[in-house]
Amino acid sequence: MTVRHHIDESTLLRYASGDLDEAFSVVVASHLAMCPHCRQSLRIAEDIGGEFLECAEPAQIQDGAFERIMSGVETVGGRTERPTRACERQADVPVPLRRFIGPRLDDVSWNLVGPGIKRHRIALEGAHSLFLLNIASGKAVPEHGHGGSEMTLILSGSYQDALGQFAAGDIADLDEHVEHQPRVDSKEPCICLVATEMPTRFRGFFSRLLQPLVGI
Repeated sequence: MTVRHHIDESTLLRYASGDLDEAFSVVVASHLAMCPHCRQSLRIAEDIGGEFLECAEPAQIQDGAFERIMSGVETVGGRTERPTRACERQADVPVPLRRFIGPRLDDVSWNLVGPGIKRHRIALEGAHSLFLLNIASGKAVPEHGHGGSEMTLILSGSYQDALGQFAAGDIADLDEHVEHQPRVDSKEPCICLVATEMPTRFRGFFSRLLQPLVGI
């Protein structure tokens, strides 16, 4: 896998400092699982953060805090995560995303939201939205912009827009100034993980009418 589109540096710094909403954190963590380049960049960002901590005033912590943190790292949903080798061979979902949708994209349940476009919502407690899109080969999402930040990670397939081609592992880290119309150019459907700060802002009249029903 060759990743050509990476996380914006400012987003990576926010992730390293714990300043991202859960929806965006899941997308960033999933991209990091697929991109050695950004993992290296994250290590540099964490080193910079460590330097700042060295200069900070020490603070008291409660007894047992370290043990509680390590317990949370080692377990998910109350049990230790130790997948079998057979499961690892079959899995095609990045590890940080598996606790939400399982290890295989083939097992995801989809809802049809438009011709050739299906969606799977991921329920989170945060204010921002997280969902999967499954877009058929040759189909395009209507031209749109964003009321705030939008982050899209390609899990399989590929699409093309004014910013270039985005394939598996690539991430589009966009703000409210970007308008685009992704069109799937792979033979198979393009499956994307999307985090949005605000509802999508469609340009076409009929697309705007349907937006509340589509819910993207």
